[in-house]
Amino acid sequence: MTAADPPPSRYDGRMPYRQCGKSGVKLPLLSLGCWHNFGGDTPSSEQTDMIKTSFDGGITHFDLANNYGPPYGSAEHNVGKILKDLPRDELLVSSKAGYDMWHGPYGQGGSRKHLLASLDQSLKRTNLEYFDIFYSHCFDSNVPLEETLTALDTAVKQGKALYVGISSYSTKQTNEAVEACKNLNLVVPIIHQPNYSMLNRWVEQELLAFCSDSGLGVIAFCPLFQGLLTQKYLDGIPQKSRLNQPLSPLRKNEVSEQNLRVIRELNAMAEKRGQSLAQMSLAWVLRKEQVTSALMGASSKEQILENMKAIQNLEFSSEEESLINRTVAKINLPKSLWATD
Repeated sequence: MTAADPPPSRYDGRMPYRQCGKSGVKLPLLSLGCWHNFGGDTPSSEQTDMIKTSFDGGITHFDLANNYGPPYGSAEHNVGKILKDLPRDELLVSSKAGYDMWHGPYGQGGSRKHLLASLDQSLKRTNLEYFDIFYSHCFDSNVPLEETLTALDTAVKQGKALYVGISSYSTKQTNEAVEACKNLNLVVPIIHQPNYSMLNRWVEQELLAFCSDSGLGVIAFCPLFQGLLTQKYLDGIPQKSRLNQPLSPLRKNEVSEQNLRVIRELNAMAEKRGQSLAQMSLAWVLRKEQVTSALMGASSKEQILENMKAIQNLEFSSEEESLINRTVAKINLPKSLWATD
């Protein structure tokens, strides 16, 4: 589709863009993650509203993976149908492979077999000719790292991806990946996608600095900790919470009364800043210049419009940071499911 003339407000500066590492890619400070709420058999009017509201607000990046849904693959199918009505050359669409997708020995992992077969399937579901970024979704210790990286390199050389990235790799694994790409003359990832939020701070130890020094951008997933860093749970667990749904990524022991007391304290801090808790939480990960973008999930266009206001105040005083650090230290969470050092 030929790029359409943008409405006056789309690129008027309300949504800033940051350079993704040393690449030529620029990402909006907020990107739309399509992990949840984009599944189902056909696109819903709510899904269409969320995509188009995001795009009209300057959010040009839409993040997918092969197994997003449920059911697996349905998010790619639905988002692809919606994106066909938008100008492709103004969009940055990413997808990933690595976690379980289909039955049998080749349905997951970092093998060349899985990654390239999954890439072809994802392109077919989205009805796209290429992805702007294609990720290794997770490190696979059972596959030589060189095999995974060579598969990503092949995706670019075949014209099926413009750039490649890695997700949920530890700092050590990221270092090994970058060095292997340089030594083997492979396409080097331009971006790392780690789990990063006010409650999951592991990337602040070494990863952010390493990515910055190595020329990789960083896009944070789960910056709202699956909804815990919103006002949703201030009065307990609502009946329609994702927590009550099958395969919920948020676990009930993470929504303990002790943790909810901490969330209420954080909410009070957000109110003093003139922000919602979600807005403050997004601002928290974006306060660091090494973070190129934050992936936000949403269930309505109203949530998207509210969360976009986070970029109006990304500054934290030293007193605010200290208070947040002391407050977060009181939370009781199990060890992260994702990569840590």
